[in-house]
Amino acid sequence: MKKLITLLTVSALLTSPMAYAKGNKPCSGKKGGIASCTSGGKFMCKDGTISKSKKVCTKK
Repeated sequence: MKKLITLLTVSALLTSPMAYAKGNKPCSGKKGGIASCTSGGKFMCKDGTISKSKKVCTKK
């Protein structure tokens, strides 16, 4: 029983970060990714739309 609990705990810890990170990037999916930053700190997507993300885009 202890091995089962340990296995379930390890599985949850390994899969949680992957599930959390999935889809949390601005302009993901059909938008094609980030093309650039606007002067107001918004993300310009490759499909020409502005992301509704609350994150601030900074030029690297």
